[in-house]
Amino acid sequence: MSEHHAPHVDGNALAGPLAELFAFDVTDAMARCAECGTVDEVARAMVYRSAVGTVVRCAACDEVLATLVESDDRMWFSMRGMSALEVRRR
Repeated sequence: MSEHHAPHVDGNALAGPLAELFAFDVTDAMARCAECGTVDEVARAMVYRSAVGTVVRCAACDEVLATLVESDDRMWFSMRGMSALEVRRR
């Protein structure tokens, strides 16, 4: 018996949903720390800024939730330390 898979499209299908997801104040979102499981508002995280970039740490366990590096024409944002980000639709 063969498996049937739903047809797929390419990553361009994410343009609409991701535009909606990232068109909000991120500090209002709830983030779950991948290390300790704490769920809290991003606004309550500990943020450390330096010339090389920004590090966002969990207020409960101090693990890195996210990093942000900016240049004149680009931005790199990693949310590697978050296992989920909850955003309320308005």
